[in-house]
Amino acid sequence: MLILAAILAIFVYGMIAAMLGTILPGLSERFQLTPRQNGTIAFGQALGLMIASVGVGPLIDNEGKKIGLILGLALIAIALAALPRSGGFGSIVALLFILGLGGGIVVTGANALVSDVAEARRGVALNLVNLFFGLGGMATPFISANLLKRDTVKLCYAAGAFAVIALLVQVAAPVPGPSGAQSFVLADAGAVLGRPILFLLGLFLFLYVSCEVGIWNWLAQHLIAQGIPEARALNVLSLGFALGILLGRVAVSPILISVRPETVTLAASIAMAITTWLALRARGAGAAWILVFLAGVSMAPVFPTTLAIVGNAFPRMTGTAIGFAITCGWIGLAVSSRVIGAIAGGDPKRLKKALLVIPAFSVVMIGLNLAIQSILQ
Repeated sequence: MLILAAILAIFVYGMIAAMLGTILPGLSERFQLTPRQNGTIAFGQALGLMIASVGVGPLIDNEGKKIGLILGLALIAIALAALPRSGGFGSIVALLFILGLGGGIVVTGANALVSDVAEARRGVALNLVNLFFGLGGMATPFISANLLKRDTVKLCYAAGAFAVIALLVQVAAPVPGPSGAQSFVLADAGAVLGRPILFLLGLFLFLYVSCEVGIWNWLAQHLIAQGIPEARALNVLSLGFALGILLGRVAVSPILISVRPETVTLAASIAMAITTWLALRARGAGAAWILVFLAGVSMAPVFPTTLAIVGNAFPRMTGTAIGFAITCGWIGLAVSSRVIGAIAGGDPKRLKKALLVIPAFSVVMIGLNLAIQSILQ
């Protein structure tokens, strides 16, 4: 029941992670939004994610994961119910901020729950549970393109319904309360936040999330600007990138039984740099699908495996450490979205150039991973 609760929460988060990139083309057409405004909308979501992640760690360490998951899913459901009635740019930014708050709480709470339940096999368990993030990310653009005919209103309500179902499961699940060993103690926070390894892992997630969310939020618009029809572009995002993340996490789980998580993240970083650079050079939908799929496979293990490294390094106040690391990731979301939007300016065709920050960040991840390994050895 606990794993089911975590799976549903991660699935809902996967749906909302792909939500912005799925609905932005329609919102841009409806309200005449520029890439720069789209970047501000993405920044609003990122700001909510950051605030939630940094604040929810002490909450779940003191009060338990159940309260955090229920609160996060409730905020997601509220934002999705209100989004179809948004009146323009300002209200969209506000609602994406609320959606980010809910998402930040959910992803921190669910990963902290799995980290505690599967302490002996954190890397394997976190990758298996987080494959449902890929499934949720695949579901949103696929449902939009193939079942709802890109109807933003119906898509928001469908995702909101999933959030309500997940919320009810959290209410019924026997999620254990906080233990004394895990509780947040302000006097002990310095021992956690004062360790350089946490900042290096946070920086690593900063770069990774910048790359992943860059694809979620901008890939469809980039493909459309290259002349690919919207429905096909959404299917590349769904059946390419999201499917790659899902299958990649299935494939890496048995590997993590015998291979160190730091080695897995290094190999993934190298593959990310290669596949994302090639994907941006693809000219046709078929080539784009193959390369975006391979990029998804490459990215698949990075986020959950890095959280496993954090959990191993911080057995005490795990929620606080994971929350801090995830918050660093959301800062990457905010920075990359603003940078990509600023480089593209008012011309969607310039997204191809702007998205080169993704392979560039991947290269930096390689060097950072080597520094992390030198500390942990």
